[in-house]
Amino acid sequence: MDIDVGPVDPSVLYEQELHVSSAVWEAQERGLLRCQEHTSLLHQWKLTDQQTNLVDKAGFGLFRKIGPMTLNNSLISALVERWRRETNTFHLPLGETTITLDEVSLVLGLDIDGDPVVGSKVGDEAAMDMCGRLLGKLPSAANKEVNCSRVKLNWLKRTFSECPEDASSEVVKCHTRAYLLYLIGSTIFATTDGDKVSVKYLPLFEDFDRAGRYAWGAAALACLYRALGNASLKSQSNICGCLTLLQCWSYFHLDIGRPERSEASFPLALLWKGKGNRSKTDLSEYRREFDDLDPSKISWCPYERYENMIPPHVKAKLSLGRSKTTLVCFEKIELHFPDRCLRQFGKRQPIPQKVKRRDRKNRRLDDLDTSMTAACEEWGERGDHIVDSPNVVDDGAYMEWYARISITKLYREAFLESQVMNMIACMREFEEAASGISMERLSPVEREVMESVKDTFSSNLTFGGWQEVAVNSSYGKRRRRNEQTPTMNNGGGGGSDLSSILLQKDT
Repeated sequence: MDIDVGPVDPSVLYEQELHVSSAVWEAQERGLLRCQEHTSLLHQWKLTDQQTNLVDKAGFGLFRKIGPMTLNNSLISALVERWRRETNTFHLPLGETTITLDEVSLVLGLDIDGDPVVGSKVGDEAAMDMCGRLLGKLPSAANKEVNCSRVKLNWLKRTFSECPEDASSEVVKCHTRAYLLYLIGSTIFATTDGDKVSVKYLPLFEDFDRAGRYAWGAAALACLYRALGNASLKSQSNICGCLTLLQCWSYFHLDIGRPERSEASFPLALLWKGKGNRSKTDLSEYRREFDDLDPSKISWCPYERYENMIPPHVKAKLSLGRSKTTLVCFEKIELHFPDRCLRQFGKRQPIPQKVKRRDRKNRRLDDLDTSMTAACEEWGERGDHIVDSPNVVDDGAYMEWYARISITKLYREAFLESQVMNMIACMREFEEAASGISMERLSPVEREVMESVKDTFSSNLTFGGWQEVAVNSSYGKRRRRNEQTPTMNNGGGGGSDLSSILLQKDT
């Protein structure tokens, strides 16, 4: 069955044919996404006081407290189906919403203000040199501990998870760099490779004070945006990036699959560290819940109740959540659109500006260099692009516009059921109209056709209890469609227009 689910206006969601929702509507289920975040072994790292101080300097003191998080694959898979990489937002029945910079800071405790996380790609030889210089030990290529400038997370943990008590200052630094590389490789910069992390990040931790000046939170969000965009394509079966952030964001904003909160603490991700957070709800049921989302199930500003827990240095930078800017993490460049989600800041939502189409096929190196330069410059001006809501906002106009440009229903079974009900209601109306027609007004040929039509409708409407369903359905009062049917004449000429007769009662 070929179903056109939209959008009515494809100017915004212009990649619909690639999106997973198109496969859902074609009944081509891809199943649950494989979630590539590897936090389960973080607790096996034993940090000394010296190491903890260095981790704090590097900007990960709060983030490291979160540790392992149980992931709900079904919920994450359902969320991804709502993500659109054209706008970097979730498209829900009530409008667009997204993960903003301030939320990264609140949920993860990472800095969202600072230098962009950028650097150069490294080859195999350079990667080995970096490991020797900054870690003090080399992974074995023969044992497959390193491949294509990426080292195995297991090698890092096995080699560096416990720092000797009598270690020199340099050895402590090497072990701490290994921990930080493991930490980002299993969380904010996790990839679909799963068990590896790129050595390209290692030079960022050469100087711990310098590392603390990077906007790690902005880089984490850039990677998550990219991961969500990739996973939203129907050809993909994995998702990476900081899924702890994604899941916690959902828990804060949406009363869908939400577990009980733990005792309040900061970073706010710790609120969801309680046991039993793995839901047994399947993907299709979450899909239905998202379809049926109503205002009582969404919290636009969920962090207000925790204001007293937020450290002053974090609170001072939360305004960057409304910065319409560019997020950067090495070769990844993603756009941050808080102007599309102003209700998350307690403001009313107008129709947002158009988003420029991205050329995702162009991978020329010179173009990438130019784009990176421009992206870093725009990030440097992040404080100058804080968005606000206009004084006058027409909520009705926004929702009318949104209904035309978006797709908000993905539960295919419910949609098909409603279409069947519509069809039954229309059939019943035609049956009633046909029953009220005076047969005397028809020619012999038309009488024969009319009797056949009435018999067909009657037999189909009573088959399998359909008539009872149609009578009790709210769709039974559906307005008649004024559609034309072919004109039929008898052989002697002077015939009547059967379509006009069918659509009126005999008076």
